[in-house]
Amino acid sequence: MSGASAPGAHGAAPGIDHLVVMAATLEDGDRWCRRVLGVETVPGGVHPLMGTHNRLLNVSSAAHPRAYLEVIALDPRARPALPPGARRWFDMDDAALRAQVERGGPQPIHWVASVPDIAAAHAALAARGLERGEIVTAGRPTPLGLLEWRITVRPDGQRLMDGCLPTLIQWGDRHPCHSLPESGVALQSLALAHPQAGALEAACAAIGLPGLPCTQAPAGRISATFSTPRGTVSIASPTPENAP
Repeated sequence: MSGASAPGAHGAAPGIDHLVVMAATLEDGDRWCRRVLGVETVPGGVHPLMGTHNRLLNVSSAAHPRAYLEVIALDPRARPALPPGARRWFDMDDAALRAQVERGGPQPIHWVASVPDIAAAHAALAARGLERGEIVTAGRPTPLGLLEWRITVRPDGQRLMDGCLPTLIQWGDRHPCHSLPESGVALQSLALAHPQAGALEAACAAIGLPGLPCTQAPAGRISATFSTPRGTVSIASPTPENAP
C-alpha cells in the first residue's frame, strides 16, 4: 500500500482490514459470494452486543497482507445487548439500508481500517471533525483461542460519509486471517468516491493510509477489485443511481 506508515503493535502497519458486505441472511451472503467471486465463505462468529453474526473470506494479498471480506447479517436468534437508544453498527438498524439489501441482495456497504494505535487514529479523525464514536473492547472464542479487538462504534450506528469513512479496529495478538484458510481470492485494490473527496482523502491519510484513491463523485461509493478463480472481479456499493 503506497505510503503506509511504519509497522506498529505486533508488526502491523495501518491497512485495509476488511470489507463489510451486508446480507439479509448469512445464507444469502454465502450464495452471493459463490455467484460473484466463485468461492464459499467460512463460518465466522456471533456478536452478542450487536445481535449480528458473520461469515468470512480470506482475501489477503501481497498488497494487503491481512485482509478479509465479512458477510454480516442480523442474527434472528439474538437480541442486541446495546444500551437504551443505541443502534447497531454499520447502519444495520437503518430502515432504508435494510430495504435496499432486501430488494437488491447482499452488497458492500462499508470498510474497516486496521490501525496499530486506535486511540491516536480516533483522535486524528476527531481533530478533523469526524467523530467515530466510542472505542469498545470486544472478543470471541475460536478453536485457536480468544480473538480480541478494539473497535470504534458510534451510539447512533452511523457509518459516516455514505460508508466511505472507515470504522477503526485494533487487533490483539491474533488476527482472523491467522486462522482463515486461503480462498483463492485476493484483494487487489480498494477505491473510494465521495462528494467530499478531499476531506475523505485527508482523513485516510491521518490514520496512516495516504495514497488510497479518493475521487470526486455525486454520491459515496466503495469499489473493490479482486483476483478470483473466475478472473478479475470488481464489486461496488450501490449509489442512488444504481441502487435497486
